[in-house]
Amino acid sequence: METTSRGTGPSTRSKSANGFDHSCDPLEREMKKTSEIITGTSRRRPVRVKLQRVDASLSKAYPPDGQGKIWWARLMQALGTSSSDFVNASLFQLQKAAQLPCGGISEVAMNAALAIVEAAAPQNEIEGALAVQMACTHTAAISVLARFGGSGGSERRVAALASAASRLLRAYSGQVETLRRLRHGSDQYVRVEHVHVNEGGQTIIGNIRTQGGKDARLVGNQEVGDDEEGA
Repeated sequence: METTSRGTGPSTRSKSANGFDHSCDPLEREMKKTSEIITGTSRRRPVRVKLQRVDASLSKAYPPDGQGKIWWARLMQALGTSSSDFVNASLFQLQKAAQLPCGGISEVAMNAALAIVEAAAPQNEIEGALAVQMACTHTAAISVLARFGGSGGSERRVAALASAASRLLRAYSGQVETLRRLRHGSDQYVRVEHVHVNEGGQTIIGNIRTQGGKDARLVGNQEVGDDEEGA
């Protein structure tokens, strides 16, 4: 068994031959487990910004840890660009989306939007612009949903908020689908799990090419061309 002492305190930590921690402090063991979980994650923390207020509608972004070059490089990577102008424009757009109603710009909302952009992992400026739109649309949708609150309001107001939230959520889903198509194309695949063919029957799944060069399909035991199908 191995025993080690810590700093100036009298507490000791003992480990058996199999490496099990026999520390008598349960809080210390929990803190160690939490630390191992955090440091053991493969995904690093998203890039963040600190905001210095310029006026009610504008703030200046700066690195939270003072390492400007590394911070700027991470912003470029998060937005999928090598253009500093694109980064500046994107940060300004995200600031506008992170502005609270009748209030200033929320640093928490700004960093949450940046996390969404980085999670989309854009590879170029087109994907980066789409990722920024996704983050702004999500922020706007949540802002509209938050207005429901518990304050009630007229039936007309509730209906208007519900309609706006629904449109924004559909727009967000459409943007996610657009990003998927940009990367993987618009091909769709149909999975057929069960095909039943009676005795003496024949079945073809998909299109076939006839001798005349026209597309046709087998429906049951009959060949159906495009002209016949539309008749």
